[in-house]
Amino acid sequence: MDASVQAWLISKLGRATDLTDLNTRYTRLGTARAVALEVLNERLADLRAQVATVNVSSVVSVSISENIRAYEREIALLESGASPAPDDPAGDSGDSGDTALGVLYLVERPRR
Repeated sequence: MDASVQAWLISKLGRATDLTDLNTRYTRLGTARAVALEVLNERLADLRAQVATVNVSSVVSVSISENIRAYEREIALLESGASPAPDDPAGDSGDSGDTALGVLYLVERPRR
């Protein structure tokens, strides 16, 4: 992993991300986009496993639902290729007008 790929990953995942972990994932997966998607999907899964809202009447109300939506938006942008990674193949930015095959994940939301 070179410096430009590392900088791109840090810009997508934050400065607190372990660089050794990123190097290991990059070696295994081969692309920065795949590494970013794997890390963001893990973080999203961790958030979904928690209680989304906590209310204590007249004291405090905490909700992480906006954080969940933010991760979902970032994952969708990465999957669509809207944010080009330094190691993406040339012409893979999505601006060429070529027909591309995308993946859409349908996930059942828990009933309230």
